[in-house]
Amino acid sequence: MAIELRNVSLRVGAETHIYETDLSLQPGQFNILLGTTLSGKTSLMRLMAGLEKPTSGELWINDQNVTGIPVQKRSVAMVYQAFINYPSFSVYDNIASPLKVAGLPRKEIETRVGKFAELLKLTPMLNRLPNELSGGQQQRTALARALVKGAELVLLDEPLANLDYKLREELRDELPKMFGDTGATVVYATSEPLEALMLGGYTATLNEGRVIQFGKTSTIYRQPENLESAQVFSDPPVNIAAIEKRGDSAFLSDKVSWKVPAKLAALPDGNYKIGLRPHHLSPDGEGVEVDGEVQISEISGSESIVRVLVEGNNWVSESHGIHGYEFGKTVSFFFDSNRCFYFDANENLIDTRV
Repeated sequence: MAIELRNVSLRVGAETHIYETDLSLQPGQFNILLGTTLSGKTSLMRLMAGLEKPTSGELWINDQNVTGIPVQKRSVAMVYQAFINYPSFSVYDNIASPLKVAGLPRKEIETRVGKFAELLKLTPMLNRLPNELSGGQQQRTALARALVKGAELVLLDEPLANLDYKLREELRDELPKMFGDTGATVVYATSEPLEALMLGGYTATLNEGRVIQFGKTSTIYRQPENLESAQVFSDPPVNIAAIEKRGDSAFLSDKVSWKVPAKLAALPDGNYKIGLRPHHLSPDGEGVEVDGEVQISEISGSESIVRVLVEGNNWVSESHGIHGYEFGKTVSFFFDSNRCFYFDANENLIDTRV
């Protein structure tokens, strides 16, 4: 199912939830909406589903203008972060409900329910009621109901957020495969950059109701078009600093400088910005050395995360292993200048690739 938003906006009263947006999703692809809370992910999904009518613009599906056509007349399924199940229905009947409404034969219903119950590890629970399930089991039931329907458009609004870590990891691997054979167009909302990378496919970065960039997930991560997109696609936050270019060198300060890539060296001298992902700033190694005053540190599994003040900039280092940092202490960090993103005065990416 090809989906195209043509200059679509959504306003509620005086508030703008979605600014004028053009976005094209190709059939059978896994598409991710990546952004923080209130960035517009759910609003975009509701527009695609037909749960909201755009204030302006048009929504086209398979070369047909469906603006204003209600959700009941569309081949769409939606799963929210807050799972929704029929409390008086068994797990089996919850999963089977859209098939029964569609009037499918009993045997086909049994086959489809069995297939997705097995896939989502729900087979032993088919006779239970939702209130007899854990939160994760209830969310899997809601997922199975969306899958079994065989909708051409499947909208998943942070569907794994309430699941335990192990199951979340398993389903991140399985979800693209689940839909790979169905031909469905899947739209998946998340606030986690790592989840977007793991799911792959295509990603739209969103911020405050605007789609900033859309393309292959790996491409957007490696080559964000602008600083805003790089910020959305980084957790912990991307490190940002103003630099001054003089000749073939970049100066973070009078005492910290490095040779710039050839393509940047050819540009006029002046003020630019760099972006550096936290895992590219390390307390070990070689490259450009900077001093950072420790502000706060934490251990996350086998990773050490420390926030430091570097030449007046608040930066974050994320590194493998357990590192002991003392508040207020100055520590040396290193980064490879070839790992930096370089941005012009308008905060657009300068392509420094050879």
